[in-house]
Amino acid sequence: MSESWKTKLLRWRFNWYPAFRRTGARVVFMAEDLSEIKVCLPLNRTTRNLHGTIYGGSMYAAVDPLHAVIVAAHLGPDYHVWMKSARIDFKRPGRGDLYAHAQIHRQELDEIRAALVRHPKLDREFGLSLANSAGEIAAHFTLTVHIRRRASHEPAMHGVVFP
Repeated sequence: MSESWKTKLLRWRFNWYPAFRRTGARVVFMAEDLSEIKVCLPLNRTTRNLHGTIYGGSMYAAVDPLHAVIVAAHLGPDYHVWMKSARIDFKRPGRGDLYAHAQIHRQELDEIRAALVRHPKLDREFGLSLANSAGEIAAHFTLTVHIRRRASHEPAMHGVVFP
């Protein structure tokens, strides 16, 4: 998939958002339809722990919003979408730059929409790994995203720009 000017601008805004910027990670790619996001977490002075490897908190913070952003972008402002929980399985120390590729296929998004027709809310688990350039996994995450339809009296989400 290619990246349009619109998603390049969104990626730039995402990277400058203070809460994400301070993780040390950078979004390096967003698909035009926002079905996938790629992140790089460099080993540098802001992400390094006292052992000289990437701090586990930086690892988690780098991947925390990715699936929630994808789901929210596809469901639109009529839904609340947020991270509910995460489980982290550290495999090996991050001794260099790490990369993550978050992707949700159209079929899975359709399944979520169908489930929300039958149920007012749901929790969905997504798996994601941070790996080095050789593909060696440093940490595997199981992220639980909570999704529910916005009540009629709740105001729609404003200020967040998704395609």
